[in-house]
Amino acid sequence: MNNFKIKSISEVDICKELDNIGFDYSYISSASNKYKYLNLKIYDLTLPQANILKQTALSLGADCAVNKDVLTAKIKNTDCILGGSISQIKKIINSLKNQQFSMKLLAENLESFIESDYSCRNPKIVGILNLTKNSFSDGGLYYDFEDAVKHLNQMIDDGADIIDLGAESTRPYSSPVSSDEQLEKLEPILKYINNRNINIPISVDTRSAIVAEKVIDFGASIINDVSGFDYDKSMPEVIAKNDVKIIIQHSLGTPDVMQINPQYDSIVDEIYLDFANNKLKLAEKSGIKKENIIIDVGIGFGKTKEQNFELIKRIDEFKSLNCPIMLGISRKSLLGMEKVSNEEKDIFTVALNALAIERNVDYLRVHNVGLNRKLVNLMQNL
Repeated sequence: MNNFKIKSISEVDICKELDNIGFDYSYISSASNKYKYLNLKIYDLTLPQANILKQTALSLGADCAVNKDVLTAKIKNTDCILGGSISQIKKIINSLKNQQFSMKLLAENLESFIESDYSCRNPKIVGILNLTKNSFSDGGLYYDFEDAVKHLNQMIDDGADIIDLGAESTRPYSSPVSSDEQLEKLEPILKYINNRNINIPISVDTRSAIVAEKVIDFGASIINDVSGFDYDKSMPEVIAKNDVKIIIQHSLGTPDVMQINPQYDSIVDEIYLDFANNKLKLAEKSGIKKENIIIDVGIGFGKTKEQNFELIKRIDEFKSLNCPIMLGISRKSLLGMEKVSNEEKDIFTVALNALAIERNVDYLRVHNVGLNRKLVNLMQNL
């Protein structure tokens, strides 16, 4: 007797697989939710809330993990992990709407969460143009105006969607650069872009609200604040007033100290909650539109090599914040290639960026635009 033939099926192919076996086509869309699974972490529930959620989940064939001391009431709050198919979680939501202890609000939050579209089918390439002498990868290469212009045009020809200009190195152990010094390098290249009607979004990498205000006047439509509003408290007001996009990056301290023994108990949770509880709330309070916010977990900014890879591996979890995600891996020390050429670093950058694309990252910040453009085009076939 021959053995039965069994294989696993990827969730992304479930609709196609249902069609292949002759399943009723008119029900494929709704039926597919029974085969798509989610594991959701819900923070800081009270014991009544946790117990209601767990019992509701179990009654509907799903599961909910809670702290072991929920039963003994030795704790006041617990995080939970709710797991089940989308179909089961929708049934849980409907049941919670009729429960006490603010469970209706939790149901609404869960409903909003699972109905959001977190996919990114075509990540944008952000080309880096460092107008500095001491940037970690290409400091000094484009410090002269003519060299900067040449590289700008090359990145545009290579398929950059956005150009990110920077006149202050924030490499580990670097010192701040004054706003006047930054503007001295930024203004000529911004005037060049304006005078030649170069039609490409310009981002400026600066922690200074003074610089941000000035470059916005020159046409910059994105500000990339690697300090995440921590360095200059006036930055949120400038962004809100001018209605431009802001990249809010996580950084554990300033560049001069951020790499001195960075410590986290749970790096993904801590950065996620920092965005959810602090950065995004500050942005909202300041009047920044949600659609103008891009988040960046800050690879290399106060993280060890192992912590950086943990963030890359789980980067799709940050999509739950309902903001586009930027990832900047390009040529950084996590590659472990300090003494090799930039060309070799670019090859391994592309390899990691392929993983980032699979995890639905929205923006890839890179030095080698051409190579990463080829990667994005290739990944479209998947």
